[in-house]
Amino acid sequence: MLINRKTFLKQTAFAGAGLLASPLIGSGFAAENKEFYNLTILHTNDVHSRLDPFPMDGSKNSGLGGIAARATIIEQIRKEAEHVLLLDAGDIFQGTPFFNIYKGEPEIKAMSMMGYDAGTMGNHDFDGGIENFATQLKHASFPILLCNYDFTNTALENKTVPYKIFQKGNLKVGVFGIGIELKGLVPQNLYGNTIYKNPIECANTTADFLKRHGCHLIICLSHLGDRYDDNKISDEVLAKENYDIDLIIGGHTHRFFTEPKKYVNKKGGDTLVNQVGWAGLQLGRLDYSISKTNIKKSIKPNTVLIRGKS
Repeated sequence: MLINRKTFLKQTAFAGAGLLASPLIGSGFAAENKEFYNLTILHTNDVHSRLDPFPMDGSKNSGLGGIAARATIIEQIRKEAEHVLLLDAGDIFQGTPFFNIYKGEPEIKAMSMMGYDAGTMGNHDFDGGIENFATQLKHASFPILLCNYDFTNTALENKTVPYKIFQKGNLKVGVFGIGIELKGLVPQNLYGNTIYKNPIECANTTADFLKRHGCHLIICLSHLGDRYDDNKISDEVLAKENYDIDLIIGGHTHRFFTEPKKYVNKKGGDTLVNQVGWAGLQLGRLDYSISKTNIKKSIKPNTVLIRGKS
């Protein structure tokens, strides 16, 4: 289910009292007798136009990565897993001659061919200019999710959405995107009239909207970065300051997590944060099992190393 920004803001402001009072938790589980419902989340971040594996030159990443090997792994997982979501946390562009020459077209086409369900934008996705990113979206079979950038009066106006709700069997999964502040990071002429809005406020508003619309799992695709030594807003800050996010799939800081980080959110629940480095060297995998009786979520992390050549 997709929704444009103006409609989203209107629905958020005028959601009916009946929806607020309705018993949404567990509402989607009546049709089946299964005790648990399973969901596999696959994710990437900061692939940076790395379509080919690293060369076999004896370096640290020799032979690793590449979209062919990633596509093969994704296809195999889809054959084995009950329900799968494939997501990306931004910085699709910039880093190899593929981007310098083709400006992002092969990267977006490759993601479409692999069946990505959604992605968000990173700062380097503006490197060809906001008009270029808008042009490359004609090759995308998946939505770009952003709830804290206002693209009014830009080439991206009405070309992104704040969130998407996925129905996976009896599970309803809400996914939304958050972008980093562009001022001082990206030349202003590349992002034009884009307005950056507070990511904590936008994330909480969007997650609350998704919760009230019956989502059993809420995922944020974030390009804020893992954590910082100063007061800059990061995934760590968002994890602690949110109310309803179950999982933050992060990017920007190129960190290779051995397992998701766990934070206590404002409701006293767990918000997990995961990130899988850069260059498509790894594919993140998180397997959730959600009970129909109490909606407890168990998770099994299993990051997959992408071996393109041997």
